[in-house]
Amino acid sequence: MISHDLSAFLESGVSILLASRDARLLPECVRAVGARVEAGGAELTVLVPEASAGRCPSALRESGRVAVMFSRPTDHQTIQVKGQVAALAPATADERPLVERYTCALARELALVGVPPRLTLRVNRWPCLAVRLRVDGLFVQTPGPGAGAPLGAAVPPERAP
Repeated sequence: MISHDLSAFLESGVSILLASRDARLLPECVRAVGARVEAGGAELTVLVPEASAGRCPSALRESGRVAVMFSRPTDHQTIQVKGQVAALAPATADERPLVERYTCALARELALVGVPPRLTLRVNRWPCLAVRLRVDGLFVQTPGPGAGAPLGAAVPPERAP
């Protein structure tokens, strides 16, 4: 489901937010610090710092549903990935370099819009939880006429610019 080109975007220094809901339908959202598209593109692993995870892990366990938003700060290109939680476990030491590479890439991206890298690099980012999800859908969320459409769908004429 996730193409090679889309993988490059999702794994770059874009802003990542992971969201779910608990059994009472109350939303939970947390900033993530890295993502990896799994072989074949049908699954995605998102890394969430334990220090800021809050109630999100329990919400993920309760609902089994997850939505992840990937947004580039410089032009607001945004993709949402929706799916089913396949696994939730502590990240391994092998995943730490991914987190460090992502954080440095995000710091470079945010510097382009005026956020000093030292602020981004101060984020408490390890240890992490690894949230693996089976991808159910990909959606364009970039502001504009195609926002909300499934990725690859044509923009309806009534929403075209």
